[in-house]
Amino acid sequence: MKIVILDGHGLNPGDISWAGFEALGEVTLYERTPADPAEIIRRIGDAQVALSNKVPITEEILASCPHLEYVGVMATGFNQIDLAACARHQVTVTNIPAYGSAAVAQFTFALLLEITSQVAVHNASVHQGDWQNSPDFTYFVKPLMELQGKTMGLVGYGAIAQEVATIAHAFKMKVVYWNHQPKESQAPWASQVSLAELYAQADVVSLHVPLFPETTGMINEVALAQMKDGAILLNTARGPLLDEAAVAQALHRGKLAACGLDVVAHEPILPENPLLEAPNCWLTPHIAWAAVETRERLMKIGVENLRLYLQGTPQNMVK
Repeated sequence: MKIVILDGHGLNPGDISWAGFEALGEVTLYERTPADPAEIIRRIGDAQVALSNKVPITEEILASCPHLEYVGVMATGFNQIDLAACARHQVTVTNIPAYGSAAVAQFTFALLLEITSQVAVHNASVHQGDWQNSPDFTYFVKPLMELQGKTMGLVGYGAIAQEVATIAHAFKMKVVYWNHQPKESQAPWASQVSLAELYAQADVVSLHVPLFPETTGMINEVALAQMKDGAILLNTARGPLLDEAAVAQALHRGKLAACGLDVVAHEPILPENPLLEAPNCWLTPHIAWAAVETRERLMKIGVENLRLYLQGTPQNMVK
């Protein structure tokens, strides 16, 4: 069994082990693979298994790699895989669902707490001597915000959003959510509302939906106009959910008080991205999932997905 890992560096820059996959077959590891069909085809070659995080698998690639029978997506999102083409070529596709719910929820609140408590700017101020030279025992470089009593609006209500809801409730926030299909919450303190109602009520809007054609660009001028003046927008889901120019303008105008974004439409971020010049916009390089414990869990599930496939009892198949 030949196994090709197309873009291993993001998952494992060297601090965890590939041994689980190595026990299942002959592994060829590429740290990164360009999104060039010819090079992807060359690297897959006659392998039966390809593991991909962000490398696209298309009809052209599948047609040129007739030995390929299994694509293991080493992430939850699978929008880079042509599922219809995989079905035509009888290629099984699996993903890694719910491996990082706790980590992404934690990071969502890390962004929110940085915005509301301004830890980094005050830490920098102290280290540059401002506190030593202050005539008072305390001072504030920027305004601080208390979360208690504020409304958290969750766009999407899957595993990650439900973790975020639990944390928000612990902060004594009101929790409202919208899901593309009605979903009753097990938590009596979380209320399901329409998307328009969520935008109107939420002090914090946090995105937790997959990237589909109908969600692409959903945070646009129309959606932003429906939000409270001074709302905070968080995105730890997928960058293309945002019309980035519209969000940047909302920040410049003060319609949005702040944004905390772990993802952007084009990654790595482009120098012309308007969010780089927008005020009160916190940007991190798609790391909400990247705690070492989380990546170890992802690796373990990925190995188990392949092991069960080889045994004829596949799990986590993507339809």
